[in-house]
Amino acid sequence: MTITKNEKKVDTFFFGIVITLVVFGLIMFLSASFGVLAKDESKFYGILFNQIALGLVGGLFAMWLAYKIPFEFWRKHAFYIFIFAVILTALVFVPGLGFSHGGATRWFSIGPISFQPVEFLKIAFIIYFSAWIAWIKPKAEEHGKKIIVPFLILLGVVTIILVQQPDTKSLILIMVSGIVMLFVANVPFKYILGLVVVGLVGFGIMILAQPYILDRVHTFLDPSRDPYGDSFQLKQAQIAIGAGGLWGRGLGQGIQKFTYLPEPQGDSIFAVIGEELGFVGSFLTIVLYVLFALRGLRIANRSPDMFSRLLVTGLVILLTAQSFLNIASIEGVFPLTGVPLVFISHGGSSLLFALFSVGIILNISKRQLSLN
Repeated sequence: MTITKNEKKVDTFFFGIVITLVVFGLIMFLSASFGVLAKDESKFYGILFNQIALGLVGGLFAMWLAYKIPFEFWRKHAFYIFIFAVILTALVFVPGLGFSHGGATRWFSIGPISFQPVEFLKIAFIIYFSAWIAWIKPKAEEHGKKIIVPFLILLGVVTIILVQQPDTKSLILIMVSGIVMLFVANVPFKYILGLVVVGLVGFGIMILAQPYILDRVHTFLDPSRDPYGDSFQLKQAQIAIGAGGLWGRGLGQGIQKFTYLPEPQGDSIFAVIGEELGFVGSFLTIVLYVLFALRGLRIANRSPDMFSRLLVTGLVILLTAQSFLNIASIEGVFPLTGVPLVFISHGGSSLLFALFSVGIILNISKRQLSLN
């Protein structure tokens, strides 16, 4: 077997999957948003502008920019990128800069555009942690401890900020991505297992300390406990999905988005897909995310060095885990989290940085190793 470098050909199959998801996402976003239009015309145009201007146009530009930048740039400046992301995320607490919605303080507002800096923080964490592992592993005889401890420190810094917002879902996604990166770095399993145990204990304490998280856990365990309160979104989502049957009511023909389904263009959008496109449409949507993950991990496996391998792995797991966390929440197999469905649901910041991540992956795919 010989190994050669392919420095010109981008992974067109991976790019095609992303474009398919983005186009499909735009169609479903528009369909779901008609439910908002029927209730509040000004809100509809606001979320439409944010999604198109920041998410789609801004995201495509960010993807192109990240594609053009050599991935070595991210390794060289990883520390400063992470520090900048931490400071930027913390600035939401400054009066006059950040604003609150639904009891959470997570956004900046610039005219009609709202921006959520934690989306950048998640990527910055993966960049810096990839760079740290790539630097320390060849120099440490027992690299397990020397990787786990910095991971806990980084996670602690992120936790302090995100718990205050509060934004538990982003913390979960960062931790999941980091743990998978530890596996890829061949950190001894005993260290990873210990980290998982510490994480579960920490989240257990967080659940008890945060009433809104505890309410969601109670709703997950007993969806019928408060059908007009905490369980309302889950029950309405299940009604929408059940009404879709095998083939669905038809694109744009959904009923729940006009009446009962909360945030149909947001974290409930998979329920709109289920109602309008049925089991077949829902299944094909999941297949697209599976293909995204498999092709992305293939790029990671063929990446030219440890840093690029970890970076692609972390980004792919971050986006995939977020997508399946959304789907699992709407299906009732995981507590509701409020995470957007990547490439599809409303969230200009989410789409912007998802496409930015894709640009980094595409750049690395040009340098992937060819196994002959």
